Amino acid sequence: MTTSRAWRLLSRVTAGIPEQADPVTHVSEQPAREARHAEWPSWAGEDVVAALRSSGLERPWTHQIEAASLAASGRHVVISTGTASGKSLGYQLPVLSTLAADHRACALYLSPTKALGADQLRTVTALDLPDIRAASYDGDTPMAERDWVRAHARWVFTNPDMLHRGILAAHARWARFFRKLDYVVVDECHSYRGVFGSHVALLLRRLQRVARHYGASPTFVLASATTAEPAEFAARLTGEECVAVTEDASPRGARVVALWEPPLLDDLSGENGAPVRRSAGAEAGRILAELVIEGARSLVFVRSRRGAELTALSARRILSEVDSALGTQVAAYRAGYLPEERRELERALLKGELLGVASTNALELGVDIAGLDAVVLAGYPGTLASFWQQAGRAGRAAENALVVFVARDDPLDTYLVHHPEAILDRPVETAVLDPANPYVLAPQLACAAAELPLTASELLAFGGPAAREVLDALVADKMLRRRPSGWYWTSRDRPQYDVDIRGSGGEQIAVVEADTSRLLGTVDPGSACSTVHPGAVYLHQGSSYVVDELDLESGIALVHAEDPDWTTSPREVADIAVLHTHERVEYGGVTVCLGDVAVSSQVVGYLRRRPSGEILDQAALDLPEQKLETRAVWYTVSAELLESSRTPGGAGLDPARHPGALHAAEHAAIGLLPLFATCDRWDIGGVSTALHSDTGEATVFVHDGHPGGAGFADRGFAALVPWLAATREAIISCECPAGCPSCVQSPKCGNGNDPLDKAGAVAVLDTVLGAVRLHGTRHDHVVHAAADAATNC
Repeated sequence: MTTSRAWRLLSRVTAGIPEQADPVTHVSEQPAREARHAEWPSWAGEDVVAALRSSGLERPWTHQIEAASLAASGRHVVISTGTASGKSLGYQLPVLSTLAADHRACALYLSPTKALGADQLRTVTALDLPDIRAASYDGDTPMAERDWVRAHARWVFTNPDMLHRGILAAHARWARFFRKLDYVVVDECHSYRGVFGSHVALLLRRLQRVARHYGASPTFVLASATTAEPAEFAARLTGEECVAVTEDASPRGARVVALWEPPLLDDLSGENGAPVRRSAGAEAGRILAELVIEGARSLVFVRSRRGAELTALSARRILSEVDSALGTQVAAYRAGYLPEERRELERALLKGELLGVASTNALELGVDIAGLDAVVLAGYPGTLASFWQQAGRAGRAAENALVVFVARDDPLDTYLVHHPEAILDRPVETAVLDPANPYVLAPQLACAAAELPLTASELLAFGGPAAREVLDALVADKMLRRRPSGWYWTSRDRPQYDVDIRGSGGEQIAVVEADTSRLLGTVDPGSACSTVHPGAVYLHQGSSYVVDELDLESGIALVHAEDPDWTTSPREVADIAVLHTHERVEYGGVTVCLGDVAVSSQVVGYLRRRPSGEILDQAALDLPEQKLETRAVWYTVSAELLESSRTPGGAGLDPARHPGALHAAEHAAIGLLPLFATCDRWDIGGVSTALHSDTGEATVFVHDGHPGGAGFADRGFAALVPWLAATREAIISCECPAGCPSCVQSPKCGNGNDPLDKAGAVAVLDTVLGAVRLHGTRHDHVVHAAADAATNC
């Protein structure tokens, strides 16, 4: 594929679109990069080097050997380079050389997804080196094989979930493995952020203390997509000082990156008469179909499981009208499929039997798919690290490629396609995690004590004073017993089975076809009320089902097969109470705070929509209220200052407009926070009110969506001015007259996006920003301190 091929593909997907309706807002061509090679090091095993050469790795790149040599010397190392830069050789070479030289040595490999672990295991197994005995140990491993892995495997490929529940919880049965554990590989470590990342950080500390108990001190080798401050992040994740290798010496083909804004639908209007754009998923489905017709191997990344199914279904319908055989070359891939379904799709991908795949981020970190001609991103994936990781799936092995970013109809995506520098010129973010979060620390300390009694000397690794405070609470709750020698677990039951490290809220909800009792898939309990509520449309492998019953206590959602011409979207109401204020800064009538809050939320109904976005009707639901204690950033505006606010047209903001103005400002701020924090819109929530009982003033809250918080509100507090300035810019630059999903409407608003006052939101933000800029110099040290805390948490 040449550069002209990428441009031809772009011309193909825009063919037939009138110039005045051109959806492409910006095109950038990124130049190719030449490879820089290194020699194989003298310490590497001869048989290992020979096997790697036979597999096609004739000459390694300089960053691969730099990382491998650091690891071989016993230094903890993180290799942070782009997609397809061969990061795996950085750990394969030292691990395989050690295993070949010492026939008792062992290694552990951790990946965030089963697909990635299975792919890396295939790569190692294909080298056919004697006595390496690499094996998988995850939820898909048959029970009969697990005993063999414990007794004989020397390189175990697993994931944090199985390490947590299946290995550390039964470490005595793994004594052989732990005694000679030389290496721990943490692949795609940038994905360990938020609550999940905080759990994994403490899980790795538990792993280290168990290894020390058996006399081992493993070297950590971490692999990451390009990220800011990789050494600092790796140190926070592992608790060990790490050396970073960041100079990418791999070749890269030229990339054509196109930013794409779907057109407005002239004959349709959404909630409250707002204009509606063609959905990113529908647009991506059409683009995928055109790429497949052109014979281009293509991958579409979609934000949700449901979206992946709909995008694949849309592409298949278009292709079937052209050639019935083409429709069979497109499929969906997502988490929640049964293991045998995932393995079959992965096989078809690797064999090239599928030309087009619509996937969730399960393939962002998953199977090593080579030779793709194009990648389409249907919606911003939440972070620049993920954006470039997904984009990098195309154009491997120095091939040129097309990348198309299709904006969803929301404030952040709309902002990005009209501000290309925010994607193309901005450095990637630092991943946020907070191992000191008491909602994470308490269960992890309980697990650690259940594995081995905790001693006072070990508390520093777990957070020092914060850990001691949590331990005291566990002792008071009689979960732990304090003895002079340390803290002991008091129950025969193992806490690992009750601790959900992914923060999904407990055991998965099984989705079962009522007529056949067939298990279709699973959903997280935290999202069950919004995704598999009675009446919801559930998609699986291109087939539609409607939910008949949701039993949260039994963990089952019963469905029946149906192919309706509508979709569903939940409606949720929320309330918020301030528990504790950690930071408070006053700016002459505007107060900005960071603290702990209690959020009460309840799914109260759902809308039925046509695929075009047209609303058919709404239905009420009676589902239980959910409570969440978390972190929030909020600002208050005095009544006097709010009434003196002026809209862009110069009109005053009378009290009747305050609720709609604050509501619109809240929605837009939620939409833009992911630009400044490594989060997704669905990781956060918000509440606004013209008079809040706890603050006594008009207040806008934006809160983390995880118990105890995940660091996102802290980032918002630290970046208040640029965050709210970008929010204002997104609203004021939107062409709609009164508010739409591209600026102030929210897809999950419990009030049906009513009331919303777009001009009023600009007035509120102008007032807040004006007050902060006028009075902010006296309080800069507070905001800077919060920024440092957010960076170092």
